[in-house]
Amino acid sequence: MPASPLLRPWTQADAPSLHAAFAADPSLEHQLGCWLDDVGQAAGYLETALADSPQRRSFAVDMDGTAVGNIGISAIDRRHQTAWVSYWLAPSARGHSLASRGVAAAAGWALRDGGLFRLELGHRTNNPASCRVALNAGFRPEGIERSKLRYGRDRFDVETHARLDPVPEISALPLQSPGPSTS
Repeated sequence: MPASPLLRPWTQADAPSLHAAFAADPSLEHQLGCWLDDVGQAAGYLETALADSPQRRSFAVDMDGTAVGNIGISAIDRRHQTAWVSYWLAPSARGHSLASRGVAAAAGWALRDGGLFRLELGHRTNNPASCRVALNAGFRPEGIERSKLRYGRDRFDVETHARLDPVPEISALPLQSPGPSTS
């Protein structure tokens, strides 16, 4: 088990760790939506896709000083107080409940301090590990979206989950303050 895992903001110094995670699991291309050939492309991804904005917050999952994953809150809709949650971990960080605990921490922040009321997420129905993360982090299943995702020629059903309350039963990761909510 990692000594002191936590969630924190991403920094440019994390580019090598982001590239290493991607290189260790090329299927992260589906999660990231792009291919990261080198550390320079990872640095660019940090500046664009993982930079905080009014519609997005991204948290690095930090294990012993190294970024090993991401918990994202995106598609933030202030009018309806809703957002979409996503998550991924490098293969080396899996199996320690970091994803569940990280999602619980980010969701708690969003529902308590981030001004949101409802969080949603979805996972392919053929990904039971991702379903366990959602359930452990307090997200309840709401339904199946048939053939929602397409990777290559294959289509995948997605199970949607949502969370309205800020406190799940799992022990959330400590969260380095991301600062005030971007409105």
